[in-house]
Amino acid sequence: MTRTMEADATDAGLNDTVALLQAMIREACVNDGSVESGQEVRNVNVLQRFLAGAVATGRLEVHVYASAPGRSSLIARVRGTDPDAPALGLVGHLDVVPVNPDGWSRNPFGGELIDGEIWGRGAVDMLYLTAAFATVLRDAALSDTPLRGDLVLLAVADEEAGSEHGIHWLLREHAAAVHVTEAISESGGMRMGRHVAIEVAEKGSAGRRLVVHGTPGHASIPYGAAGAVTRMGEVLNRLSSVTPIAQLGPLWAAFVNARIDDPELAERMLDPVRLDAVLPKLGGIAGYAHAISRITISPTILRSGHTHNVIPSHGELDLDIRTLPGTTDAEVDELLRAMLGDLADAVEIEHLRGWPATASPATTPLFAAIERAVTEVSGEPVVPIMAAGGSDNRVLRGIGIPAYGFGLLGPEWSYEKYREGVHGNNERIDLGSIGLTLAALRRIVADRVG
Repeated sequence: MTRTMEADATDAGLNDTVALLQAMIREACVNDGSVESGQEVRNVNVLQRFLAGAVATGRLEVHVYASAPGRSSLIARVRGTDPDAPALGLVGHLDVVPVNPDGWSRNPFGGELIDGEIWGRGAVDMLYLTAAFATVLRDAALSDTPLRGDLVLLAVADEEAGSEHGIHWLLREHAAAVHVTEAISESGGMRMGRHVAIEVAEKGSAGRRLVVHGTPGHASIPYGAAGAVTRMGEVLNRLSSVTPIAQLGPLWAAFVNARIDDPELAERMLDPVRLDAVLPKLGGIAGYAHAISRITISPTILRSGHTHNVIPSHGELDLDIRTLPGTTDAEVDELLRAMLGDLADAVEIEHLRGWPATASPATTPLFAAIERAVTEVSGEPVVPIMAAGGSDNRVLRGIGIPAYGFGLLGPEWSYEKYREGVHGNNERIDLGSIGLTLAALRRIVADRVG
């Protein structure tokens, strides 16, 4: 570790950030998609206590908004002196996904510090960043030097279940309070080779429900029956036997050049015709390469029948479909019909909730500030990437605000390690990565609004 990295890893706010992260993990704001889950008000209360001293100075404004009982979000703002300066948003969510404790070797809501790592659900996704955002915001409010532009913490509910009770609701009901001109959030900081990945784009979501009909009958006389379950099996088989073609977008070559050292392998990956034959050679990065190079279709939920002795007449299959930039709903439906072939006429396609793919250019002043900060702290170059999943960045991009996935994890944090921790067992984050993130974040804030 270089002298600069050592200094950054012992950032003055590290201990406070770690204590805040532990407190938020222990509140267990688990969001299972139901209205009554999440209860992010508990983490809002934690943040209010953490920020109370800065609020008392009069330089930090804090407001709490509840979209439903217990589904609270917090917006904290340090106002700048120049109305023409940027308003930088730090967007961190407060909820976490459910957990199966049987898969963990530690208490998933213990927030324990063990061998230099904080353990707990949400440690990586994304409470460590939310805690870092709050620390830097608090310190800016307590500083004797005023900011030029606004610095805004958007600590929001419901990101893990689509953001309807979080940033979507805030923008509908309290748009003035949300006001930012640029933003950073999660899904960055992992390593692609020697590069640090910063997310500039996200795939879209185009969920579908396939409704299949069959002829009902008594299950004791199955001969000649054409029940919905059998037909659903045929539909599943058809979907699994056809793969959407690769469509390599503008970020693909940068990803390949950053991650793939073998020139021959890299050349083959740049050819959409030869790409699929190469995927088995990519090891742990193959899943990401497959996901960002095409539309993906994943069957997730099956429903059919009510009792074991009746051949059902009706079945439903839910699909998680992730789309590339520019893909329309009509194109998704056309692709499904083409994949189903002669089964298409027997299947109804219903639209579930979705959103388009989004992107922010890697040419904005904010991206340049991120790039400078990350390189100064880590000594490594940055590579812009597309995220296969989603975040609240997409909502801000949808209203014209440039937004990026940020973070600066340690050199051992490959993309594979990052994905293993997100929503996985034994999720944890090391103190060094928190320190590096804090150091880069302080530089970004100073660059844009300091």
